Amino acid sequence: MTSLDDRVYVVRYEKKEVEIYDATTLTLVRRLPVPGISHGASGIAACSRNKCLYLSNSDWNNPSIHREDLATDAAKKWPVAKSPHGLSVNRDHNLLVVCSAGKKLQEYTTGGRLVREIPVLTVGMGLPWHAIQLSTGDYVVSHDQSPGVVSVVGVDGGLLRSYGPAASSDVGPMKCPRSPAVTKHGDILVADQGNNRILAINSSLTRAQLFRTPADIQRRAPCALYLDETRDRMYIGEWGGKRRVIVLNNSSYIHVH
Repeated sequence: MTSLDDRVYVVRYEKKEVEIYDATTLTLVRRLPVPGISHGASGIAACSRNKCLYLSNSDWNNPSIHREDLATDAAKKWPVAKSPHGLSVNRDHNLLVVCSAGKKLQEYTTGGRLVREIPVLTVGMGLPWHAIQLSTGDYVVSHDQSPGVVSVVGVDGGLLRSYGPAASSDVGPMKCPRSPAVTKHGDILVADQGNNRILAINSSLTRAQLFRTPADIQRRAPCALYLDETRDRMYIGEWGGKRRVIVLNNSSYIHVH
């Protein structure tokens, strides 16, 4: 899921459409069909400058990115490397695509031109699943494995630091961490899908703590996480249970001590 201006955009597994919700009332506004997606989008991102949505199609025989113009619904499509999953928009307003099968990160302009390709071939780490660019230019990468790993790699793909099984922490190992996000304090939030929780990791990747949610909210396999700083909200998408989108307010207080 992602958010832009006064709308929240949600994709569901095996659904060839985007659900669009009003960000204030959280009511469904409309559904945007995306017929070119084979089995439902495996990733989604929005660009505030280009006013568009990006969706990843991870079909093995047709790996591609679909760009939907939010003003006109005009669509554009281009091929990418195998198994595109996590998407994000970087500081240059380009699209970052994590291609798991090839263990690489690709950066594209909004028109579909390949800017650079970065190998993420760190020994001992599973498939890269999602990446975001930090203000330093480095990248935070979540790896689809158990025990789970979150790493920071440089512009050449080389490992700078990581948080994983060897880390000294009271929260225990992660299981298939997904969808990292960075807070205003520089901490990294991650959806720890296999443990039904959200973790907050400090910027040096040396400490982690559980992000606590209200007691009446029981998460089931959280697989997507999005921070909306303009509304001070966190959106959490579930893979299991009722496959809800959980909306939490007052997210700006998050800070790893």
